[in-house]
Amino acid sequence: MDYLDSVILGIVEGLTEFLPVSSTGHLTIAEKILGLPIDDDGVTAYTAVIQMGAIAAVLVYFAKDIRDIVVGWSTGIFKPERRGTIEHRMGWYVIAGSIPIGVIGLLAKDIISGPLRSLWWVAGALIAWSAVMVLAERFGAQDRGEKKLTMRDAIIIGLAQCIALIPGVSRSGATISTGLLLDLDRVTATRLSFFLSIPALTAAGLYELKDVAGSGIGAGQTIVGTVVAFIVAYAAVAWLLKFVAGHTIASFVPYRVVLGVVLLVLLATGAVNAT
Repeated sequence: MDYLDSVILGIVEGLTEFLPVSSTGHLTIAEKILGLPIDDDGVTAYTAVIQMGAIAAVLVYFAKDIRDIVVGWSTGIFKPERRGTIEHRMGWYVIAGSIPIGVIGLLAKDIISGPLRSLWWVAGALIAWSAVMVLAERFGAQDRGEKKLTMRDAIIIGLAQCIALIPGVSRSGATISTGLLLDLDRVTATRLSFFLSIPALTAAGLYELKDVAGSGIGAGQTIVGTVVAFIVAYAAVAWLLKFVAGHTIASFVPYRVVLGVVLLVLLATGAVNAT
């Protein structure tokens, strides 16, 4: 992997991590185009590590909100009168909602980095989950804001986040769609999706760091990819929050479906290999 590869992958990661189009799916496609072995442990680890750049963007963008949640959560542990605040409850929601993907991610690591790293999975998931996104926008009442979030919401959305371990589903697509189906409004579902991404992607990046170090991919390329992902992701986060305030996530469905169909045609005709 050279520096141009790392810049391209950083841009792809930053653009797609928080949009409901699947960053893993797009990174897999980009790696294939760049001639990188998409089922190689080092390449798989690299994509997880540069995600930390996108997470850094969320930490910076939501610095005040995150600080309020941390302070509210920790204060509420010792002061019962603070336990009803949204900040205290949000802290517990993020913790509880992050447990499922931590457990499933560890148990299914070999499957995630092996058989699922196939363009067949990417194509199928891009198309299949698009239907869920359309249904979520159609049937979700979207009449519950952040103050009406419950632990049940957090756990269900946390479980949905596990589905995004399948490349092509999209972590944000899975969590936001599930939030809408639980009648959360679009902005609330999107903000919770951002907060849930912090422990999930940070843990994945730190866990895979050792595999990148032993893969032959240089520290320079890893740093460049991570920094580029941070810059691009920051802009993507700001744009997405404004976009979902007035547009449906189903707006991304035509792109997802077209990309999925194109991939299926290329795979079926042998124009590209699945791995």
